[in-house]
Amino acid sequence: MKDWWKNSVVYQIYPRSFKDSNGDGFGDLQGIIEKLPYLQNLGIDVIWLSPVFDSPQDDNGYDISDYRKIYAGFGSNEDMDELIGKAHEHGIKIILDLVVNHTSDEHAWFVESRKSKDSKYSDYYIWKDPKADGSEPNNWGSSFCGSAWEYDEERGQYYLHFYSRKQPDLNWENETVRKEIYDLMKFWMDKGADGWRMDVIASISKDQSFPDYPKTDGRKYYTGKYHSNGPRLHEFIHEMNREVLSKYDCMTVGEAPGSTPEVARLFTDPEREELNMIFTFEHMNIDRIPGSVNRKWELKPFDLRDLKRVMSEWQNKLYNKGWNALYFENHDQPRVISRWGNDTTYREECAKAYATVLHGMQGTPYVYQGEEIGMTNVQFPLEEYEDIEVRNAYQDLVVKNKTISEDDFRKAVWNKSRDNARVPMQWDDSENAGFTTGKPWFRLSDRYQEINVKKALEKNDSVFYYYKDLICLRHEEELLTEGDYQLLLPEDEKIFAYLRTSDKEQWIVVANLSEDTVSTEGLAKYVSDKEDIKIANYKDRTGIKADLRPYEAFMMRIR
Repeated sequence: MKDWWKNSVVYQIYPRSFKDSNGDGFGDLQGIIEKLPYLQNLGIDVIWLSPVFDSPQDDNGYDISDYRKIYAGFGSNEDMDELIGKAHEHGIKIILDLVVNHTSDEHAWFVESRKSKDSKYSDYYIWKDPKADGSEPNNWGSSFCGSAWEYDEERGQYYLHFYSRKQPDLNWENETVRKEIYDLMKFWMDKGADGWRMDVIASISKDQSFPDYPKTDGRKYYTGKYHSNGPRLHEFIHEMNREVLSKYDCMTVGEAPGSTPEVARLFTDPEREELNMIFTFEHMNIDRIPGSVNRKWELKPFDLRDLKRVMSEWQNKLYNKGWNALYFENHDQPRVISRWGNDTTYREECAKAYATVLHGMQGTPYVYQGEEIGMTNVQFPLEEYEDIEVRNAYQDLVVKNKTISEDDFRKAVWNKSRDNARVPMQWDDSENAGFTTGKPWFRLSDRYQEINVKKALEKNDSVFYYYKDLICLRHEEELLTEGDYQLLLPEDEKIFAYLRTSDKEQWIVVANLSEDTVSTEGLAKYVSDKEDIKIANYKDRTGIKADLRPYEAFMMRIR
């Protein structure tokens, strides 16, 4: 089927936290194989695997030391071959995580690159001399706080790293580097991989003049202006498409921080021959204070109007010009019901409401492991968090610069930390939630006995079965793939409502994303004699006129 990804639902697996098969406390590929029948039951079409390649695990696998070898903690290359084969037997495709903005500093390329300026690998990475006064090449900052430059005594130069100092950025200006990357992509696609999620792909082209950011307070800056969406970005992506992607029936999604809908069209317009879709961060940054020195760790109150505005812009501006990747959760994002909703009194209703909003839109929906059972954020003591981003931010913002109090930082971590999504998957209410028979690599949520797959499968109106019904709708209803989009009630602070319209029919999607009962009076004009509920999270919903109860949501055919 041409463009099969348009009619697909993707399930993201964070392997170390999904299922441990051998009792070492660390999720693995055999654990994923064991759970393929569960995923087939859910109805998903594609698994996206977060990085599984060999890695020192400084950033949980996003620091790769060998792209052609599976990390031993996850299994072997033979396990990967088996996973691809058995997933295909279950009617499920596999896409892999392509992390090629940077490698590990333990990758053979970097080991050789740092030895000498005359090495074959010398300019595989971005090296710069110190300034005349011995200082760093410029004032660029790392996404993980601190400087983006690290001095290397062996080579006598600085190398660029926008993430951990153990993640040096590759030099995409080097044609040989690009060929190496295309070769490793072919290696896995020839083994049966069905496509790629491309990590921070918008950052592979940098401003080659390496200018300073404007200085205001002497701090290092990470705004994306000079190292994201750079001058040769689309040239590189088009070349990748020509050399690799066009030769396979595959799916591609790029992670593109800082991108607008206009930029997204450059990536995703089929005529440009680049990618199928990209992940926007715009809707995920609506609770971030623009320009704050504390970045994501200074909380801004959730405003539904902002979420509606951003998501609607992406729907409308990409219609017939590109394709959307639809998500609220992933390995880098907290649980949406804890972040913007209610994860206690109305946990299940809230989970279903956000799912209704997302799966009613045009694009390819992504479900992150545990989202389909309504998993929630965690609230651990700060010293128990594993994420390098949290640890570095604490040292930089709380200890060193004192721009945020420890109490406020803790609250922000509980709300937005990446570790909220990285606790082990909750399979049942037994010890360690059925994730492992050993000691888990990371602490489990305190709520696993309440929230788990076993309970979800036993309850016929659980979040799991609601997701299963939504996925069936995505497969069966052409309107959800092809119809246009129109936002309703843009200034309403509690209701997210929109129309999906094709030349055959019209649906309305409505969600009350609040704990209050609210009137549907503003939607009355869309009432017709042929209302047909397609899915609803309150089973007694029959039409559009009745008030909306807390976190009530539905999709309805109205014409």
